[in-house]
Amino acid sequence: MDSRTTVERAQRLKQLHADHKPLVLPTVWDVWSARTAVAAGFPALTIGSHPLADSRGAADQEAQTFEEVLAAVRPIIAAVDVPVSVDLESGYGQKPADLVAGLIEAGGVGLNIEDTVHSEGGRVRGTQEHASYVAGLRAAADDAGVPVWVNGRTDLFAHAENPSGVLDEVIERLRALEQAGADSVYPVKIQDDDELLAAVTAAVAVPVNTTAHPVKHDLERFRRLGVGRITYGPLLQFALTDAMKDMLKPWAASS
Repeated sequence: MDSRTTVERAQRLKQLHADHKPLVLPTVWDVWSARTAVAAGFPALTIGSHPLADSRGAADQEAQTFEEVLAAVRPIIAAVDVPVSVDLESGYGQKPADLVAGLIEAGGVGLNIEDTVHSEGGRVRGTQEHASYVAGLRAAADDAGVPVWVNGRTDLFAHAENPSGVLDEVIERLRALEQAGADSVYPVKIQDDDELLAAVTAAVAVPVNTTAHPVKHDLERFRRLGVGRITYGPLLQFALTDAMKDMLKPWAASS
């Protein structure tokens, strides 16, 4: 993909976030799912690490190398004419500049970055450490001349026995990510908690990303709670798995 097209797609992704409240980005994992989502009418996509890994017979949480992930996402991005963001987990041990360079080379114009460092035993980055990494991504994108959309994720709710008990810490982290240059923030594992979703959306000025199940969740509810961006994580793939099993069971039983 030439650099002008990459810049245009990045600018388009930014505009879509402004135009849609919320922007729904179907989480895809191969050329077929990407083309299917675009044919359904979606103007942008995200590639999820979990479904991508499952589709390749690998484990999530950085069981693939950065180079393997780039090799897998290149044909997906090339197969569609819409902006594509890529879940880059916690960065695969890469420096921010190298992560951004690889993403742009593959044609990606957005990224998701989390604070659970899988290459270091699953430790969680500190607030300022994670913010510094995001600031490095922002600076690298600016230097490259591509307005890459940075979605700063935190797993603090996911790791907590009592998610409500870490709300203040999460808000501090989300605000630090916003100040560091994150275009949106993503506190995972609260998609079913109205109070926590409302609290985090009220706490920051950038869009808040939530995970959604395409069958079990309601778009209007997320809009009412102030969510600015929706992705499916592995849940679209899970929903299709359930549907496929239901379709195939009668045939397996009769064989």
